[in-house]
Amino acid sequence: MDSEQYSDSPLFQKLHKTKPEYGSNRHIQVKLVNGEVTVTNVHVGLLGDIITYPIGVDLELNISKVQLLDAILHELSSDGFSDSDESAFWDDFDNLQKAKIIR
Repeated sequence: MDSEQYSDSPLFQKLHKTKPEYGSNRHIQVKLVNGEVTVTNVHVGLLGDIITYPIGVDLELNISKVQLLDAILHELSSDGFSDSDESAFWDDFDNLQKAKIIR
């Protein structure tokens, strides 16, 4: 895979510089749900752990390495949340009313 096309991405640069930690037995799962590529388990744990997770791609999903990386980077980027949006979301997470809505 040619990483040159991602070299300007701040997220890719951060991932490239991140050192692997301990990892766990979790797997990043990639599958097709309602016609959309869905990536799960990329927000569970520290970034240093997440980059050690094996990637499980549904056998019926025909996806190139570039498409796979695009899907994972898109999910890691919190689907376009800005840092301040994400910070505000988690800062208010102890709000029981908000937690009930999310659940």
